[in-house]
Amino acid sequence: MDHQKVIRDVTVRLPMASTVAEVCEAAVDALARYTPATIAVLLHVHGRLRCVAATGSWQVFATVAPDAGIVGRVYSGGRSAVVPDVAADTAHIPVRPDVTAELCVPVLNPAGRAIGVLDLQWTGPADLASWRAVAERVAARLGARISALGGPTESRSEKLLRHASAMTAATTEWDLMTAAIAAARDVSTLAAAVLLLGGRGGPRLGAPTVAPGDLETRMRAELAELAAPALARIIDRAHRYGAGYTLGESGHPPTDEHQPLVRAGVRTLVAVPFGPPERGGVLLVADERLLRPDPTTVNLLELLAGQAWSCLDRLRTLDRLREQASSDPLTGLRHTGPFGQRIATVTPGRTALLAIDVDGFKTVNDTYGHQAGDQVLIGLARALEDALRQGDELYRIGGDEFVAVIEVSRPEEAVRVAERLTEAARRVGRTISVGVALPRPGESPELALRRADQALYAVKRQGRDGVHLSAA
Repeated sequence: MDHQKVIRDVTVRLPMASTVAEVCEAAVDALARYTPATIAVLLHVHGRLRCVAATGSWQVFATVAPDAGIVGRVYSGGRSAVVPDVAADTAHIPVRPDVTAELCVPVLNPAGRAIGVLDLQWTGPADLASWRAVAERVAARLGARISALGGPTESRSEKLLRHASAMTAATTEWDLMTAAIAAARDVSTLAAAVLLLGGRGGPRLGAPTVAPGDLETRMRAELAELAAPALARIIDRAHRYGAGYTLGESGHPPTDEHQPLVRAGVRTLVAVPFGPPERGGVLLVADERLLRPDPTTVNLLELLAGQAWSCLDRLRTLDRLREQASSDPLTGLRHTGPFGQRIATVTPGRTALLAIDVDGFKTVNDTYGHQAGDQVLIGLARALEDALRQGDELYRIGGDEFVAVIEVSRPEEAVRVAERLTEAARRVGRTISVGVALPRPGESPELALRRADQALYAVKRQGRDGVHLSAA
């Protein structure tokens, strides 16, 4: 075998390839003309060794962990591996059952860092020493050409799919928005992205990225200074006319809606509708450079925004369902499930449980019917909520039974809060009885609640419409 001819053939082919994938395919095709070996080029892309080109294999592993198999060992160590007997090497990854020998060499960039591997596997005798010299020279040329083309990268479609998976896995709105902004920057290659959200409550800025760049920081600062109508106009423009983008040409002034972004330093802008007009917003992707986004980039950002909105809508639906599952449908107060979780975290001597019962409620139901009773409970629940302090919590745990969980510095403070509740009830034409207990050290929350109930019934025995503190 004329190994010099192999090198010349590869050397001629590589410059004619214009993409990383074409370069890898050219190298594999050239080598395949001179050996029956199974040949593959794997490049490191986003934490995996991805097979970019291969030939002669019964099965190709599309991606391999960077520390798996002989290929992982070579990539991690940066040194070639010659394996005359793959059966003796437990790291061998079997791509076909009849392979006997393997040769794997690192593909290095000009700085000497491994960016992938060139792997050859034989099913019969081979001059591995000679082929090692050839493979290493081919890999050197391969690494130089790949680096000249910008290195191993994903296609934008692959990026979009990867980011879509990350957005689907997000469990909070903040995580989702952070993932969506990172995806927009990655897919578009522009410097910054910001979400403006509409819907009830007026337009607002979405969450920032974990480490916002200078342009994103300036954009957010300018947008934060705008009044709600100005933000609404930016959102409305995207939904009224669809996605829009600048052509990066000087001498053409931006629209009035986008002047604040120009003040922030934006020279290139892609504005993509986010969600439906009545509830959605706009995704703003920008750069300080004068660029010309192509229609494919804008189309990918539209797909990205659509996926992000679907994920956001799903998260909000799940939150509503969880809230409904944990709330009393009549009063909107949290009920027994969340209450049990809350009292499990009480602090002895600091958390007070206020057991509340509506006086004479059975008479209301018997005299005026259950609908009238429901209205009494709804009105009373609102009055009690308004009488509580910031951070105090009110639960409905039975028909006309409520419990307030509050944090206090001393028992007298809990009694004063309970008296505020009785006054609030009187203002809406009702009276309540309240029993107060502070959990003791080592006492279970259930026992503390039982003491609050006993204090409540003490009020009932004394004529109702009052407060009683359980003994410490």
